[in-house]
Amino acid sequence: MSDHEEKNIKFKVPSDVAKIMKQWGGHSVKLAAARGALPMSGPNLVTVLFIFYYGEDKELKAEALNTLKDLSPGILKSVCIKADIHPEILDLLARLHFTDMRVMEPLLTNRMVGLKTLHFVAEHASGDVLDLLASNDIAIRQDKSLRILIINNPHVDKVTKIRLGWKEEIASPAPEKVVEPVEEKTLRADKKKAPLEDEEEFDISTLSKYQQLLDMPVAEKIKMGLTGDKEWRSLLIREANKLISSAVLKNPRISEAEVLMVAKNRATSDDLIRIILLNREWVKNYDMKKALIVHPRTPLQNAMRFMTFLTDKDIKELAKSRNVTQAIVNNARRMMMTKKY
Repeated sequence: MSDHEEKNIKFKVPSDVAKIMKQWGGHSVKLAAARGALPMSGPNLVTVLFIFYYGEDKELKAEALNTLKDLSPGILKSVCIKADIHPEILDLLARLHFTDMRVMEPLLTNRMVGLKTLHFVAEHASGDVLDLLASNDIAIRQDKSLRILIINNPHVDKVTKIRLGWKEEIASPAPEKVVEPVEEKTLRADKKKAPLEDEEEFDISTLSKYQQLLDMPVAEKIKMGLTGDKEWRSLLIREANKLISSAVLKNPRISEAEVLMVAKNRATSDDLIRIILLNREWVKNYDMKKALIVHPRTPLQNAMRFMTFLTDKDIKELAKSRNVTQAIVNNARRMMMTKKY
């Protein structure tokens, strides 16, 4: 973050924060504030830490940075959902917490998030955070460089790259070698099949399907979701229209592994999670239960019920997890105490 730290940022201190800071006398009080030890709301605390971080006092700067790194996802979320939050605050939080979906989901969907923040996330994020950004069609249409950054991210999957317009490089055939007549005849026979078949297979598959998808009416997308093959399903499950994405889960050809990937994606909508929960065969799967327990959109009562099926090891992991709600953590700890781990 060194390059980012050196920038001079113009920031108007909110009046309520200014009033709080005026009451602080000596350095020791400011140091306590930088350590998060003074009573303040989450947004006010983060604003104060932001001011200290970009201030001239090196001690306050270091303490503020440590506190910003250690703040709970709940506090950070209360900041990221504010409609009037300064873009530079969102940028700093993104650079510190770009791996945490609980923070990044409200941050990336805040209308105040800046382009440089989206570029940073596009370059460095992975997993659900990267998937969430890649599904922001409006931002990607407005800024071509964002699309390129996502495509070049080493963590992005091939389906997402193709959906964003990436075309796979097809290697040129190697120069022909001079061979004996019998071997040359064999080589010619092989050439009638291999290179052209490989190229045609790619053209007919995911890329052409995505191109067809761009002009496909909703009714046809729903039909394709209900009947299409795996490549169609992988494209249509990402559609924002819940009728289309829901149709994919109703496709009789969908595999349990595909459904598990949907359950593991923290960006998956409430509607899809609800459909998964209603399928008794899917939720019999142990890994499916684990994925649903930690998913932010699984109703708490369902998550609690699934926890009773977990192994001792997984209960222990949940008890100290930072990727689930406090209610799940507390329940895991109660279960540990009951079983006297």
